[in-house]
Amino acid sequence: MAEFILTMPDVGEGVAEAELVEWNVKPGDLVHEDMVLAAVMTDKATVEIPSPVAGVVTWLAVTVGNTVPVKAPLLRIETDVAAVAANGSAPEGEAPTRRTEEEAPADMTDTPPPVETQPVPREAGEANTAPAVELHHKPLASPAVRQRADDLDIDLAQVKGTGPDGHITHADLDAFLTVRGRPERTEPMAAHDSAVEEVKVTGLRRKIAEKMVLSASRIPHITYVEEVDVTDLEDLRATMNGNRRSGQPKLTVLPFLMRALVKAVADHPGMNALFDDEKSVVSHYEAVHIGIATQTPSGLTVPVVRHAEALGLWECADEVARVAEAARTGTAHREELMGSTITISSLGALGGVVSTPIINYPEVAIIGVNKIVTRPVWDGIRFVPRRMMNLSSSFDHRVVDGWDAAVFIQAVKALLEKPALIFID
Repeated sequence: MAEFILTMPDVGEGVAEAELVEWNVKPGDLVHEDMVLAAVMTDKATVEIPSPVAGVVTWLAVTVGNTVPVKAPLLRIETDVAAVAANGSAPEGEAPTRRTEEEAPADMTDTPPPVETQPVPREAGEANTAPAVELHHKPLASPAVRQRADDLDIDLAQVKGTGPDGHITHADLDAFLTVRGRPERTEPMAAHDSAVEEVKVTGLRRKIAEKMVLSASRIPHITYVEEVDVTDLEDLRATMNGNRRSGQPKLTVLPFLMRALVKAVADHPGMNALFDDEKSVVSHYEAVHIGIATQTPSGLTVPVVRHAEALGLWECADEVARVAEAARTGTAHREELMGSTITISSLGALGGVVSTPIINYPEVAIIGVNKIVTRPVWDGIRFVPRRMMNLSSSFDHRVVDGWDAAVFIQAVKALLEKPALIFID
């Protein structure tokens, strides 16, 4: 019988290691060629590891959540292709082990039972009989102690005397009062009250944690919040959605914001940039690759709409829907999950009033969209209802000054409040 050791393959892109996020097999399982054995993650992309041989898994080298270097052992497979193909069962080498494990309980019962002995009375048992005897006798105490016990409504039969011949003293009363003053717990704490569930942070969740720590620890954030009147934009959006052609997606605020960013960064190139803090170099990009922070079942992912400067409003909407769906279903390609130059973070209707978004390292700016609410706004004559939305945006204060951040957001605000300007070149 041959033995095959599967090692961590080279997943490309110069990756030297990957995190094991899932085992699809366990020792004793039959496997066939091309069967998916495990899944590893690197750079937010999950890669499946297939089996190159058929046989029986005998050993797993790594547990879920651990990092595996390229060419390091992953698992061992005993190959007996004829036995696997003919019987569809494990080779004979596995059978003794399994039988031994299954028969272990029966073997244990063969051990002669211990000789029963009469249990020796424990102190607790003796203590239980003591009160029954003492109840038939009048507690021993001085008249002064009895009077004090009566004043305090203490049953002397419940007090243990420590004086000569078991006499109850004033110190015994004090000790009894101390115990009685403590809150009684009539029943033990329910199991769920003290239960602790430990959940290991693995896979995408750990990648997110590492990215957030990197961003928060290396980037001094400045957050700027601006209120935007989106009444006209919402009216335009409703009109366009009502007249959209078959196959066109429903417009949200995001495509309008994307087009506003494209126009704004043309005059403020320092916002569409990456900062290499090790080399102290800021790279300004003409191409606008917008990251869209997207919540997925596995955690937060940032798929990228590339070359937003070349897309129209409806094309932006199409791309947002496509890359977001790919991220949620885990079908996004590597290039769709990297390379953004500026990021939009939106929680939609749950967006709250204000947020403090964390920059997508190594970018220098992130635009946070909060929910739209109707508020009374003074127009100089009277209060009128207007639909208002806050932009909560963060910037890398090492390369972006507060003044420049405010000017940039004001430019975005002007475009959103007068959405017709978005369509004017």
